[in-house]
Amino acid sequence: MRNIGRAGTFGLGAHTVKRLGYGAMQLAGPGVFGPPKDRDGAAAVLREAVASGINHIDTSDYYGPHITNQIIRAALYPYSQDLVIVTKIGARRGNDGSWSSASSADDLTSAVHDNLRNLGLETLEVVNLRLMFGAHGPAEGSIEAPFSALAKLQRQGLVRHIGLSNVTRKQIDEGRAIADIVCVQNHYNLAHRDDDALIDQLARDGIAYVPYFPLGGFTPLQSTALSEVAESLGATPMQVALAWLLQRAANILLIPGTSSVAHLRENLAAADLELPRDKVAMLDQIASGHRYITPT
Repeated sequence: MRNIGRAGTFGLGAHTVKRLGYGAMQLAGPGVFGPPKDRDGAAAVLREAVASGINHIDTSDYYGPHITNQIIRAALYPYSQDLVIVTKIGARRGNDGSWSSASSADDLTSAVHDNLRNLGLETLEVVNLRLMFGAHGPAEGSIEAPFSALAKLQRQGLVRHIGLSNVTRKQIDEGRAIADIVCVQNHYNLAHRDDDALIDQLARDGIAYVPYFPLGGFTPLQSTALSEVAESLGATPMQVALAWLLQRAANILLIPGTSSVAHLRENLAAADLELPRDKVAMLDQIASGHRYITPT
């Protein structure tokens, strides 16, 4: 069994979590919609994650919808005391699998209750408000109304801590004027580094940064530099990509997702990988477009 504690820990709300966590999005069916082909296999991945020491699971009731949270409950309930389940609200799924915004006070209240019911919890430990102003990333727009609605649910005791997802620096500042923020979840990886300055600022403020698509998402990272570094270290490209994130900043918490136990174990091996400075320098060039291969 690997010791993922080697990757370190960081505060997330009232808890200290391992920096290698697990994202449950891929436990739903294709396109994060409908049930998986192998529900027992999905449950086995979750049990393996917890058995490996993971105590931070990222999910949402709009994965499926409802499917992922129901699998988490079936596989892991009753939950261990140190397990932090982080969920997201602010979107909904259409009958055709489409995504749309759901950020009214009624929408957010309903989403919190859906998460509570399907996870079997009385209080959600951390809830991220997922913003939908931009189709392909963060975009400016006031978050006062939806964030205030979420803060009200926090005061009612249904939510313990609040985070933001798909967010700009200005929106983070707007939210923090209303309630404390314990984490930010944005798109970030070796090739997508728009949030470099934001990560450093959040680190100074003691706020966790949780990159989604840390391995590129539906189009996995592909780069000759990444492949060369991986080969030189006897590791896989994805292990190197995760190790780079772990070394990038101490406040980064990783939630790589998979529906495979073997792939999960491969991801966790990144905790044992230390990248030499010269290899980090090579990898840092990827975001500048050096030797980047566009996925097909």
